[in-house]
Amino acid sequence: MTSKNYLIDILKENQVFKTGDFVLSSGKKSNYYIDMKKAITEPNILKTIAELINEKITYEGIDKVAGPALGAVPIATAVSLQSKIPLLMIRKEKKGYGTSKLIEGELNEEDNVIVVEDVTTTGESLIKAIKTIQENGGIVKKAFVVVDREEGAIDSFKDENIEFEPLISVNEFF
Repeated sequence: MTSKNYLIDILKENQVFKTGDFVLSSGKKSNYYIDMKKAITEPNILKTIAELINEKITYEGIDKVAGPALGAVPIATAVSLQSKIPLLMIRKEKKGYGTSKLIEGELNEEDNVIVVEDVTTTGESLIKAIKTIQENGGIVKKAFVVVDREEGAIDSFKDENIEFEPLISVNEFF
């Protein structure tokens, strides 16, 4: 069985946590950065993340696993492959060509969906992706994040009445 401590160890080994001066996607400045793009390009880390999420989901009743582009798509793909649950990819915005969809993959009315993300700060971008799923008929059962920076995401998800589970928090890492 894969453990949270093992995930922390391999993230440390791969130097995913960096110190310095950074601007986050939320616009906040930070003296550390969690380079999950580096992490999710390492097969062992990606496999470990998928195993941990798969241990936590109830297969009964989950129809789709979704991830917002870009960072969560490899995670959602790994979870999908391991669980055999079909995948959805959520775009940040509609593309101006082809089908112009925000959701790639087949989302049916009232599909039960779990959503995954690499890192959350405030949770705003993940909540936006969840609302896209809800507006298109999906029922989001739970949101998972690999690392929560503990800067408001938990409260944001409570406010939206969405179950939220980080695999690890930044304080557990440090």
